[in-house]
Amino acid sequence: MTFQCRSKTLNRRDLLVTTSAAVLAATGADPARASETDRALMFQTLAQAMEEAKALTQARALKSLTAWNLPQTLVHAAQSIEYSMTGFPQPKSTWFQHTVGAAAFAVFDLRGRMSHSLVDPIPGAPAVDAVTDTYQALERLEIAAARFQVWTAPLQPHFAYGALTKPAYERAHAMHLANHLSAFFVS
Repeated sequence: MTFQCRSKTLNRRDLLVTTSAAVLAATGADPARASETDRALMFQTLAQAMEEAKALTQARALKSLTAWNLPQTLVHAAQSIEYSMTGFPQPKSTWFQHTVGAAAFAVFDLRGRMSHSLVDPIPGAPAVDAVTDTYQALERLEIAAARFQVWTAPLQPHFAYGALTKPAYERAHAMHLANHLSAFFVS
């Protein structure tokens, strides 16, 4: 069985997957991390998130609940911020962005916290190198965040959430960093 949408034909499996993703986002469930706990960080601004990122780079030792190390996480976050200005390499369909993606962002924005896989790359983005230097990764993130703060040109649609205003994008970036950085504990 297939369903016709303006921009995409969905088979039953695709419809079930996208519907399930929306339900999981709406309920806050994250089956990949159901048995783990994290620090549950919440940031309202990119500046708050950057302070935590800087503090983690100063730690002598970190315990991580994710397969990515801190530099990989920082580069991944930098990529997301950069792509909000330049365009994401492989956006999801317009249909997805206007339905499941918009709904997921609305739920995240309402609860002030994002939950997503902490090791999935941005679709189409270059792989994040596991041996990246922590300070180089932080510098890339700082440069991306600073560019975003002064950016006056139109922002590009998020690959999943679609078009976001600058304040909404800032919240998205802050929540994205909070979700990732919550998996790191100073040990």
